[in-house]
Amino acid sequence: MTDTTAATWLTQEAYDRLKEELTRLETVGRKEIADRIAAARDEGDLKENGGYHAAREEQAKQEARIRELQAKLRNVQIGTPPDDGVVEPGMVVTAVVAGDEMTFLLGSREIAGSADIDVFSPTSPLGAAIHGHKVGDATTYQAPNGREIPVEITGASPFTG
Repeated sequence: MTDTTAATWLTQEAYDRLKEELTRLETVGRKEIADRIAAARDEGDLKENGGYHAAREEQAKQEARIRELQAKLRNVQIGTPPDDGVVEPGMVVTAVVAGDEMTFLLGSREIAGSADIDVFSPTSPLGAAIHGHKVGDATTYQAPNGREIPVEITGASPFTG
């Protein structure tokens, strides 16, 4: 069983999409970059070879994305968090923040996919402040300017895509 307190909640669709991207980058993507680097290397002097340097930079970005995906997929919980009104990653939260009602997903952009919803990270000031609270709870978080911002949680339900 996955430890759900540290797990990343992903819908099946989000998990499949990220797994497919990782497989493509690890196979076809790596081969394409390696081929471009080899072709650029064959052009001669590497110091002034823009194509070679661009391909190497793209390779570094791709490898970083591979590491990011591997980390995200390492400890995942597929499905949705329990519908118990507790704010945790994978939940759509409605809250009154500094007097304004907001609805957003607590989690990562990968969970949301192409859904048109604001996303707050659980490690953001707002996300960290509300994580673990229940519907009806009031709390505050410190804004980057140092002000304490009041938050009242009015709704929390699992994101279904």
